[in-house]
Amino acid sequence: MEHERNGTLRVLWRGGDRFDIRARHHTIRVDQSMDFGGSDSGPTPVELFVGSLAACVAHCAERYLHRCQLPAGVRVTAEYETGVRPAHVSRIELVVEAPGVPEGLRESFCNVVRHSAVHNSLLLPPETAYEIHIADAAAAVRARL
Repeated sequence: MEHERNGTLRVLWRGGDRFDIRARHHTIRVDQSMDFGGSDSGPTPVELFVGSLAACVAHCAERYLHRCQLPAGVRVTAEYETGVRPAHVSRIELVVEAPGVPEGLRESFCNVVRHSAVHNSLLLPPETAYEIHIADAAAAVRARL
């Protein structure tokens, strides 16, 4: 089965600090925690970012186990720290727990885990372009009349 490797996501405001991310036929709610003025109806964008890395690592690890016909059941725990000026994730520590990886496959398992698509994207940041569209308030008012 061929999988599309390019895509489009849409982010829609849902009031307050709540946004829905739409990816294909999936919707993921992001919000801020109550400590930061949100309603805590979903993970924060930073949690989703760190979670994306952890999930990608888990996915690669689980695929490796499957290919090698090893027991399934990977767990990944991610701890992170944030920095300021500019706001950013300053540190991520991932703990990967995998059942039954024999001694002779541990190095290749570690290599697979360290080269997930999300991790590689951190090492080789994607080109990011912004196109800003600002609605003309006067035109919006006229359109409603």
